[in-house]
Amino acid sequence: QLQASGGGLVQPGGSLRLSCKPSGFSLDHHTMGWFRQAPGKEREWVPCIDGIDGLTKYVESVKGRFTIFRDNAKNTVYLQMNSLKVEDAAIYYCAAPRFSYTGCVPEDEYVYWGQGTQVTVSS
Repeated sequence: QLQASGGGLVQPGGSLRLSCKPSGFSLDHHTMGWFRQAPGKEREWVPCIDGIDGLTKYVESVKGRFTIFRDNAKNTVYLQMNSLKVEDAAIYYCAAPRFSYTGCVPEDEYVYWGQGTQVTVSS
């Protein structure tokens, strides 16, 4: 029910914008999150944007470099990633909890997941 796209190969210091578009529900007032998983590592929450007033939260390692935002007219949530580092390389997944009008929720409350998009950061 979530379609993620925008991954690719980028050099360190470069930028990518990931997109996530749901089918079957509106993103308006729906908390959305991005997660990533690198080979051999556990899945990691990256940012979220809440469904109440659009507040955002980020894992410490991406603060100041990544921005999550939504375009309700396009029913799409984006993850703008700047100043990419080798350690940002992973498969990135967008996800949503079951209900709208929630704040950023714990990982186990995300029930809708995209298929993942690969981000490779390499020179």
